[in-house]
Amino acid sequence: MALSPRLELKQTQGLVMTPQLQQAIKLLQLSNIELEAYVAAEMERNPLLDWDDGNARDERADPPGTDREDTHGLSATTSPQPESQLDLREDAPAAGAVDTLDTDYENLYDGDSGADAAHTSEQPEQQGSLAGDSWANAGTEGRSGSFEQRDFNFDEMVGAEVSLRDHLIEQLHLATADSQQQLIGVQLIDSLDEAGYLREPLAELAARIGCTLMDAEAVLKILQQFEPTGVFARDLVECLALQLREQNRYDPAMQAMLDNLSLLAQRDRDALMRLCGVDAEDLSDMIAELRALNPKPGLTFGGAPVQPIIPDVFVQRANDGNWKVELNNATLPRVLVNAQYCASIDTRHAKPEERQYISECLSSANWLVKSLAQRARTILRVSSEIVKQQHGFFDHGVSHLKPLNLRTVAEAIDMHESTVSRVTANKYVATSRGIYEMKYFFTASIASSRGGDAHSAESVRHQIKSLIDAEAPDKILSDDKLVALLRAQGIDIARRTVAKYREAMRIPSSVQRRREKRLSA
Repeated sequence: MALSPRLELKQTQGLVMTPQLQQAIKLLQLSNIELEAYVAAEMERNPLLDWDDGNARDERADPPGTDREDTHGLSATTSPQPESQLDLREDAPAAGAVDTLDTDYENLYDGDSGADAAHTSEQPEQQGSLAGDSWANAGTEGRSGSFEQRDFNFDEMVGAEVSLRDHLIEQLHLATADSQQQLIGVQLIDSLDEAGYLREPLAELAARIGCTLMDAEAVLKILQQFEPTGVFARDLVECLALQLREQNRYDPAMQAMLDNLSLLAQRDRDALMRLCGVDAEDLSDMIAELRALNPKPGLTFGGAPVQPIIPDVFVQRANDGNWKVELNNATLPRVLVNAQYCASIDTRHAKPEERQYISECLSSANWLVKSLAQRARTILRVSSEIVKQQHGFFDHGVSHLKPLNLRTVAEAIDMHESTVSRVTANKYVATSRGIYEMKYFFTASIASSRGGDAHSAESVRHQIKSLIDAEAPDKILSDDKLVALLRAQGIDIARRTVAKYREAMRIPSSVQRRREKRLSA
């Protein structure tokens, strides 16, 4: 067969991952904090983006080719009725403005959706400084008004928490004047974890610092005398021993108890009395002394601030008895295209590269606004379907939580599983029963022993905990007994599954619980 060049025309369908579509996918899986940081970074880069203060929307005229999206006040009302009766009200413009985005965005499958949860968001550059004239005017404008013009707050400076590192550095300067010991001490202080423990082996620390192991041990012995007592311990036993030595209570009996903390955790009093050589009364006093100690002394100082959970969706009871789903507008960045600035730019006398730059900024700004609006609508649709599927949970509690997976929700709202997975990642729902992560409502199923509907794994865990909490001190429930009780309630579950759920909830075994009941009796 002769080989010859020829032209062929083929027509195929395919999904092209454009940068704009990649941006929309990235926005979908960001948390509200990460989304705010991302939008702030985009506003610094794009001069045509501006914050929507709520008043400028009616005053500004859109430039040619600009489509606006409004995500304010999106809500939906869910009920146990079929989806055809679902009332989904949106204040957004007609869907034709974002047809392409809707089609690609909601049904896109881009590899493993679980891998997309690990992402990095561009953080905005933190800028802050004192006013330029505050120091210059401090000595020239007299005594009135000079301190009022400064950007710092004296109350915050006085009330600031002292960190563990600052507290230890201050003691180090008072404990030794040797420069080498101070250098080693600072390195050891920087190696502490938040609880005050020195987790890295001392030999590796000495090699990293560039000193001998003997010098590191000498400095460590000095540091272990600092307040709070117990810092710079290598493990829990050493931490408790340092505090007992401070109280002059580290005798051979107490040392034997510290060497056998595992028996104390198992409440094996007989073995402890035999190893420590004490009677029952002395053992009770020793246990009380150990309980008065602080196993994590470093936590007494201010650490990293706790980031509160801000819900993305509110679920509350409507007047008709159904559940109303609303987006948290406080977590939605309100951005728009700065029409006044765009209209003031005279592109007739601009260079070609300048006109291209303005055109790219305008296109990027329009797409970001559309992507944010589409993200809000997608979150509302997914959360509304979750509420409808888990109607029993919102009405009666965790015992009525149904088995649910991503495919069920995706098929109900005509989306792909990967899209639902991205929506539920790092999103929280505020309900009358508390704040839950969206992933909480997706649980595995456990078969029913009576041939009825399957049970949710989360509801089974709740049932196990309820049975253990209600057990009598003289009738501790073993795992086999729990299996029998659950099967009597129609839950077909194996003993190893009960043990796995019990251990996941950090509930001791029946033997340990029996010992705890005896101690508390």
